[in-house]
Amino acid sequence: MDLQKQESFQTILTLIQDSRNHVFVTVNRTLVELYWRVGEYVSKKVDQEVWGKSTVQELALFIQREHPEIKGFTASNIWRMKQFYETYVGNQKLASLWRELSWTHNRTIFSRCKTDEERIFYLHLTTKNRLSVREMERQISSGAFERAMLADGKLSETVKKLPQETESVFRDSYLLDFLDLPAEHSEKDLQKAIITSLKKFILELGGGFAFIGEEYRLQVGNDDFYLDLLFYHRNLNCLVVFELKVDKFRPAHMGQLEFYLEALDRDVKLEHENPSIGILLCREKDDEVVKYALSRSLSPAFVAEYETKLIPRDVLRRKMNELYQLLEGNENEKDW
Repeated sequence: MDLQKQESFQTILTLIQDSRNHVFVTVNRTLVELYWRVGEYVSKKVDQEVWGKSTVQELALFIQREHPEIKGFTASNIWRMKQFYETYVGNQKLASLWRELSWTHNRTIFSRCKTDEERIFYLHLTTKNRLSVREMERQISSGAFERAMLADGKLSETVKKLPQETESVFRDSYLLDFLDLPAEHSEKDLQKAIITSLKKFILELGGGFAFIGEEYRLQVGNDDFYLDLLFYHRNLNCLVVFELKVDKFRPAHMGQLEFYLEALDRDVKLEHENPSIGILLCREKDDEVVKYALSRSLSPAFVAEYETKLIPRDVLRRKMNELYQLLEGNENEKDW
C-alpha cells in the first residue's frame, strides 16, 4: 500500500474511532442520568412511605418480566440508584463531575467514601486524570485523600504563601508498592525503579505532573549538580524537584534541596513560571523534626515518606484525627 493511500485510510479510521468514543461518552452520560432519575423517583416514593423494600423487589421483578433484555435493574442496584441520588442531590456543583464518569466509577465513590469532602476529592482526581475504575480503586484503597489532607495540614508557611494553590496536590506519603523494591535498597535502586515504572509513579503523584528528566544537570560556577527527578506541574505552573533519600529524614537534607531550588529559579525557571517546589522523599520521617527544619526554611519545600506496602486506611484516618485535634488546639491557644 502506498503512503498516500495509507494516510487516507488512517484518516478514516481516526474518524471512526472518534465517533465511537463520542457515542460511548454520550451513552454513558445518558445511562448515569437515567439512574439519577430512577433514584430520585424511588427516593421520593420511600420518603412518602408509599414504597418499602418489598415494593422495590416487585419493581425489579416487573422490569425483568416485562423486558428481560433490560439489564442492571435488580433490587440491589435500584437501591444503589436511590443512594446515588440522595448522596449528591444537595450539591449540584458536583453534577458536572459525576456525569463525566461511568456508573461503576460513581457507585464506587459514593459507596466507599464517607464524607462529601472525600467524594469531591476522588471525583476531581478521577475526572482530571481520566482514571480507570481499577486505578481509581487503588487510589481509594491507598488512602490518597487522607494522605493529601495530612500533607495540607503540614505545609510550611513558605509553601502556603506561594502564588499558586497547592492544596490537595502533594501527599504526606507516597505508596510505591508497584516498584517491587527489596527491603534494603539504595537511592540508585529507588530512582531506577521509579523510572522503569514512571507511568504508575506519575499516577501515584496525583496528576498534573509532566516528567522532565532524571539526573537533571545544574551547573553552578564550575561545578555540576544532578537532581534525582525533575517534573513540571501544569496546574501549579512550576518546576517540581524530587530528591530521594532511602534513610530517615535529617535536617541536613534540607540544605541540599534548598540549594537546588535556588539554582532552578535562577537558571532554569522561565519568567512567567511560579517559584519551583522541592519534595524530599524519605524512607521515614519524624513530623516534629520536619516541623522544626521547615520553620526557618525560606524555600518552598515539602518532606514526604514513601511506603513500599499499603497503609491501612484506618491508620491514616487516625493520623488525620490527631492532626485536626492538634490544629484545633493551636487555634484555641491563639484565641486564648
